[in-house]
Amino acid sequence: MNQQQMMRIRKMQKQMMEAQEKLEQTEFTGTAGGVVSVTVKGNHEVVRVNIDKEALEDDLEMVEDMIVLALNDANKKIEAESQKLLGGFGGMGMGLGF
Repeated sequence: MNQQQMMRIRKMQKQMMEAQEKLEQTEFTGTAGGVVSVTVKGNHEVVRVNIDKEALEDDLEMVEDMIVLALNDANKKIEAESQKLLGGFGGMGMGLGF
């Protein structure tokens, strides 16, 4: 591998790391039924949960189900953004420690 190829690989590694860091810090909000919203960082850390107080009084089991749906919605958004940011690198990151 020549010097120019090594420089390209290092540049790509840096771009991948920057994209991963951006993804991890981005917040995604998932919602369910207009009753529950959940905000999750790109590293899957839950930041906040908002629940419509009236829904709590009506049906706690439904609200629990809505929390699960909202978390799944947020995780789908993380996955979509991950594909958008990192998908262009293809399999290049696999052998580079990512």
